[in-house]
Amino acid sequence: MEAQTVEPIRDNDGLRWRKSTYSGTTECVEVAKAAGGVVLVRDSKDPQGPALGFNGPEWAAFLAGVRGGEFDA
Repeated sequence: MEAQTVEPIRDNDGLRWRKSTYSGTTECVEVAKAAGGVVLVRDSKDPQGPALGFNGPEWAAFLAGVRGGEFDA
């Protein structure tokens, strides 16, 4: 899986950014769905900073890895 960094996304670009309910009030990553089915991921502490873009198969592979414990400490 190879993510691409995309240009910084501004909140006024009409994207609906979502943060995991598991994060509570702490800062973490946010995701948004962009044109063409691309899933964008950004650092919630730097909403004007860069975002990573994943196509459908890349995002599905990432989610499968998370669910399978691949990234557990």
